[in-house]
Amino acid sequence: MRIHHLNCVTMCPPGGRLMDGRHRLKGVPAALVCHTLLVETEQGLVLVDTGFGLEDVRNPRPRLSPFFLTMNRPQLNEEMTAVRQIERLGFKAGDVRHIVLTHLDFDHAGGLDDFPAARVHVMAAEVEAAMTQATWLDRRRFRPRQWSTQPHWVQYPMPLGGDRWFGFESVRDLAGLPPEILMVPLVGHTMGHSGVAIQQADGWLLHAGDAYFYHQEMNPNQPRCTPGLWAYQELMQKDGRLRKLNQERLRELVRRHDREVRVFCAHDAVEFERLEEESRAHEPHALRGLATVEEETPRTPEPPVAPL
Repeated sequence: MRIHHLNCVTMCPPGGRLMDGRHRLKGVPAALVCHTLLVETEQGLVLVDTGFGLEDVRNPRPRLSPFFLTMNRPQLNEEMTAVRQIERLGFKAGDVRHIVLTHLDFDHAGGLDDFPAARVHVMAAEVEAAMTQATWLDRRRFRPRQWSTQPHWVQYPMPLGGDRWFGFESVRDLAGLPPEILMVPLVGHTMGHSGVAIQQADGWLLHAGDAYFYHQEMNPNQPRCTPGLWAYQELMQKDGRLRKLNQERLRELVRRHDREVRVFCAHDAVEFERLEEESRAHEPHALRGLATVEEETPRTPEPPVAPL
């Protein structure tokens, strides 16, 4: 299997270094990526998360919460959407046969409508919460407009009744996908949150979604987080105890198996740039010219939107 690392729209919340931990000039906003994976398999293309989609870029206000537009300030560039990056690789949207979601937050599922023929693999608890929208926050994080044309859901109940994987329980393969792609429950950020593990010839990759946000949180000896991302995780968590427990389990995975499993999250630019750089030599020329996180030229920001 061949894996492409894609950043499907950068978010630029205020806070600078206090948010993303990177040194920059005063007043320059933070940069949080939307790290998705495109996997070439014998069963067709597989996307792990989608980032923001075409309609998010073209018509953001009905599809995205004004609260999160103001807070996260995504740089809505059509060329950064998954479908446009896939086209530059020489594929078509219809070549994407499967999408595996870590969860249904707006910045992970915005591109679902760009791939209407794909089967969407997701935890059943995540779909239930997204449809029920029981709280004020749920109604802003889960945006049904983003999957209005998506009919092909494959839902997995908890417990999954699967196997153990490096100490994680209820892990199993996914319907119609090769056994090298697994769903790993990592509940806490949302109640149907999961990681996605992919086996390569030289070891495993684990896309941990929003189980953590900052690369130093995975330091097994002295974990730390920036103040901004610590606060954001506290705001967004559905079960803080389980979220922190799963972070500790991920650190233990790194401590014990760092040579066998590479763990990364959805929004840390340092992790994305490192993995993308390693794979860049193998990418087609069409993708090599794509701007890195730091090189992207933000569009002129729109006036602030009053939160709902």
